[in-house]
This record gives sequence, C-alpha cells and structure tokens, in this order.
Amino acid sequence: MPHTLASLAHHSALKLTVLAGGDRLDTPVRWAHVSELIDPVPYMEGGELLLITALKLDAEDPEVARRYVRRIAGAGVVGLGFAVGVNYEDVPEALLTAAREEDFPLLAVPRRTPFVAISKAVSAAVAADQYRAVTEGFEAQRELTRAALSAEGPAELLARLAAHLKGWAALYDASGAVVAAAPDWAARRAARLTDDIARLRERPAPASSVVSDAEGDDRVELQSLGTGRRARGVLAVGTGAPLGTAERYAVHSAVALLTLTTERSRALQEAEQRLGAAVLRMLLAGEPDHARAVAGRLYGGLLDAPFRVLVAEPVPNGNGEERSAAETTAALDALADAMESAAARSGEAVLAVPDGTRLTVLAADGGAAAEAGAAHAAALENRAEAATRRRPAAAASTNGAPDLAVGVSAPSGPATAAVAHRQAEQAMSVARRRGRVLVGHEDVAAGSVLPLLADEAVRAFADGMLRALHDHDATGRGDLVASLRAWLSRHGQWDAAAADLGVHRHTLRYRMRRVEEILGRSLDDPDVRMELWLALKATSFTTEN
Repeated sequence: MPHTLASLAHHSALKLTVLAGGDRLDTPVRWAHVSELIDPVPYMEGGELLLITALKLDAEDPEVARRYVRRIAGAGVVGLGFAVGVNYEDVPEALLTAAREEDFPLLAVPRRTPFVAISKAVSAAVAADQYRAVTEGFEAQRELTRAALSAEGPAELLARLAAHLKGWAALYDASGAVVAAAPDWAARRAARLTDDIARLRERPAPASSVVSDAEGDDRVELQSLGTGRRARGVLAVGTGAPLGTAERYAVHSAVALLTLTTERSRALQEAEQRLGAAVLRMLLAGEPDHARAVAGRLYGGLLDAPFRVLVAEPVPNGNGEERSAAETTAALDALADAMESAAARSGEAVLAVPDGTRLTVLAADGGAAAEAGAAHAAALENRAEAATRRRPAAAASTNGAPDLAVGVSAPSGPATAAVAHRQAEQAMSVARRRGRVLVGHEDVAAGSVLPLLADEAVRAFADGMLRALHDHDATGRGDLVASLRAWLSRHGQWDAAAADLGVHRHTLRYRMRRVEEILGRSLDDPDVRMELWLALKATSFTTEN
C-alpha cells in the first residue's frame, strides 16, 4: 500500500500532530519536500508533503496564510508539515484557520523531529511500495507465463490476469471479434467495444487507448497485439480505477505473451498459406488425389464436403484510379481475417490464398467462413452506398466506391474445383461491371444476359456494327434498323415480320437485301444474325437504362 498522511501521523517515532484536514489523511504521499519559498508551487509536481519553518512566510497574516494554503492545495500538495519551536513557538492561528477553511491537512512537527526523519520515512515507504509492486509484477509475470503455456493458453492467461487486476479481460482477434473473455460475463461487456476496437486496429501497432464503458463504471484500457504494421489482435482490460504499478506490470506481461503467441500463430499461418497455395494449384490443375494427399488433416476435411470458391480483387476508387498496394493489401486482409476468424471460432477449415492483388478462398458451403465473407461484403456495400448518399453530387468520390469485387462459385468438390474457380472469376467480373461487392454464380446463371450488354466494350461493338444502318436511315431512305429488329425477332418469318411493320413482305425482303449490301454480310449466317441481335439489344438496353 502507498504511504499516506495517516501512516505518517501514526508513525510512533515522528510524533506528528494533526491540526487540520483530519478527514483527508488517506491521501497517498509521493514525497516529502522542504521549501521556505513564499511560492513553492513552480517546484511542485503534486502529491508532496510540504515541510516548512515559515522562515520567509508571514504565517501570522491571515490574507498571506489564506493565499499560501490555497495556492499549494491547488497545486496538488497533499499536506503541510509545520515545524514548531523554530521560527514560531506554535502554529500561527492565521495559518491554522486558513488550513481549516480549505480542509487542508496541517501537521505540527515537534522541534525534536528533524525534517530529514520525515523524508527518510516517506522515502523508505515509497521504496517499499515500489519493491512490492515490482515483486508482485514479477510474480504475476511468472503466473501469466505458466498460464500461456498451459493447455488452455490465452483463455487461462486472461483468467489469471482478470483475477490479478480484480477486473475483467478480453481478447479480440484480427477481425475485431471477441475470442475469449474472463470472467465469462465479460464477453457481453467486451462486445460493446466493437467500434473502439475498430478505431484502434486502424492505427499502426503498437497502439493503446483508454475508453469508458457507457453502461458501467469500468475504465477500459485497450492494447494492440503484434509487431507488424497491422494489429493481429487486441487485449482489453476493465478495472474500477487506473492501473497501479503492479497491475501495469501484469498488463505489459500479458501483452508481451499474447504478442508472442500471435506472432507464432502468424508464422504457422504463413506456413499453412504456403501449403494451402499448393493444394489450390493441384485442384485447379485437375489433380484432386494429389491435392488430398498434400492437404492431410489440415485441409482434408474441407475437401470431403461441398465447398465454394471465392475470388476477390480490389476495384478502382471512385475517381477511376487504381488503389495503392497498401489499400489493396488492407482490403484483402480484412476479408481474409473475417473469414478465417469465423472459421476458427466454429472449428471448421478454410483455405485462403492471397496472391498479389487477388485473394482466393475455399470455404465450406453454408459454413461460418462463407457466411462471414458474405457479411463482410454486405458491410462494404452498405458503407459505399451510405457514402454515395452523403455525397450525391460526387459519385466519383473515393469514399463512394466499394473496396472489392467478390465472386462466389456454386457448391463444388475437388474434381470440379477448376470449374468452380472459373465460375467465381466470372461472377467477380459481373460484380465489377455492376458496381457490386459480391455476386454469386447462381445470381449470374439465374439472371438475364442482358445486363451484361451494358459493358462499354459491348456498346462500342454495337455502335460500330449498326452505324452504317443508322446513317442510312438518317437520310430518310428507309427504316432498315427497325425492319432488321422485326425480322430477327420473328426468326426470319417474312409474313409475320412484315405484318408487325405494316409493310408488304416484298418490301421487307428488299430492305433485308439492303442490310446485307450495306453491312457486306449475309443474313443466312447464324453467327451474323446472333451478332446483329445482340447489337440491337445492347443499343436498346443502354437507351432503357
């Protein structure tokens, strides 16, 4: 326990007498300082017991005494020790009255008690308190180290830390999700800090912050974990008061141990990623048996059930500029972290392979990782839409563009992994064109091909193919474009198409010959008819949308 005015007052060798401020003697004393300056405040740090003989201070002047007491009390001085029998035979009444008005502790120091004795007593107590804090800190470090090496690992470490702090502790993974908490009830409290955790994770590690629990009286301290630029996790500790020296040692030890665990896990994760990349290459090369053999127990379970392939790439920002390498890495890492963290919590396997500006993931169909990926994509899309709504006149704003385009395949197995990978790539391409974050293969297969005609390249093709016909019609020499559309829509049936146009079938035949002459292509060729129909649909789709 820190030394207090009460412990000094009860020190049998010092013989101090409390004259004022008796209800404030539980205040800790950081140091004892002697000063005869009329204004010692510039040399105070706060927490001192100030010792004086009033050599220069006119302690009998009520206004001087009142001003002196108020000034030192405002500077954080915790008490005043007045030597009696030196310059004054007793404590002046003016000084005593000023101390009582401020309820400021005033102690009479007898002549036979030298100031140095008081200083030694405070110094010894401070040293003892520091020794106790260091000893408790080392003991906590040993206890936490044993907990970290136990079978329960981080969970046991958090339990020991919470007990040592007489509070609670929680561990968050790289995605910001709570993975362990102690005691058990702390998980609900830790979940309320999601926004604070997200803000801390955006700062380069190591980073820390202190927040208040809006629904409680806790003082919560957050510490990032990891040695790289990005935090690999966050430790939160909640206590009823600021941490003391011993508690601070314990928290620092926990951060170091959890960081070591995190870095070790990251090294294992990198090794798993290399193995996963080899498994993925074998699957895409059509070698499922070899992939199973390499996957072993790590990914073998994933290949025994239907899985989906997810492919993600960054998209240009709202200004059409490619994202920086740091932005690309951060966007892909955030998606991978969300899926891997969900898989770890549910005990399922997930294979995530980053490759430059692309991320490929194999996740169990309907599993926690796949759901986490979809939820992450939905959050990105909602954020982009909200940014666009906030800046309707600045659609080109960087904040209004989604970070990623993500494509997801249909459920697949090892033998058809290459097909699933192509499906995911195709779905991702559609997502990029539509300005969406996530598109599934089922959405593409079940929908219409017409939205795909909005692509700039398709529109350019359509304009080039039909330009000569539009130029002809612009001269008023016939409605070739409308006639071609009616003829193709009726599958080349002359009478039905002519009826739709309200002309004779011979007129329609003449117009189709003019189309062939102008385009230099035969309408008997099914490829030509297909290209012309797509060009017409692309033109009408663009006009309608």
